[in-house]
Amino acid sequence: MNKHDFTTVKLSQGEMHIYDFGAVRLHAYQTGDPLADEVFLLEKAGRFVVLESPCFVDSIAALAEYLEGKTVAGMLVAYHGAGASFLPPVPKYATANAVEYSEKGGGKALIQQFAGVFGGAFDSGVHAVTHVVGEGTTSIGGIDFIIHPTAEAFDVEIPEINAVYTHMLGHDCHSIVAGAGHADEIIGQLKRYIQKGCSLILTSHYTPEDLKDAQTKIDYLERLKEIAAASTDGEAFKAEVKARYPEYSGENYLEMTAGFFFA
Repeated sequence: MNKHDFTTVKLSQGEMHIYDFGAVRLHAYQTGDPLADEVFLLEKAGRFVVLESPCFVDSIAALAEYLEGKTVAGMLVAYHGAGASFLPPVPKYATANAVEYSEKGGGKALIQQFAGVFGGAFDSGVHAVTHVVGEGTTSIGGIDFIIHPTAEAFDVEIPEINAVYTHMLGHDCHSIVAGAGHADEIIGQLKRYIQKGCSLILTSHYTPEDLKDAQTKIDYLERLKEIAAASTDGEAFKAEVKARYPEYSGENYLEMTAGFFFA
């Protein structure tokens, strides 16, 4: 599947990119919100499964309108636990550590931070998980999802479309990297995707990407570690990374990465 092979539908907020895999269609929603969130819908035989939740009021309304009259079999809530006003009656699936992350851990802290910054535009309500799942295959709406718990929440394989979902990739934008060890974990993960030959890599903050993008990110992370090792402090680190990657977006993520490398 070519990552550019989609049709576009404009929504009242953001736009939908639709990929046709035959029996399954992937609807990739670019919310256009301040965090550049991405939400994915898997459609099979007239039933939809939602992967992640929009968190801003306008994108929640736009996606709810898009799904109006359609059957939603369930929602996987991984790294984005906020946005509880979106489809409240729909069954919610998550791992125990993802629930912990959103209700008590780092996810809760981020939700509180975003609520403080964006006010009423951000829905800080946390989705109530109705189905706690573990490592392995979970079938929702006739589609198999292979759950892989991570340090914070969980990643997902979708064999029927040869795709994987993880929190962040972004081949030409900065990501939150919590030190050299975390960089190595991401590199190992991306190498596994390349080994598997995944068609698409789906992430919460970027359009669907491919294996060429994965290699680009591996190269970036290796360079990031080198720059950190040669930098005396966070400011020097950020300056050098910006100089090496002047076209990259996500400067707020680079700021957070610097905080991790130079706590």
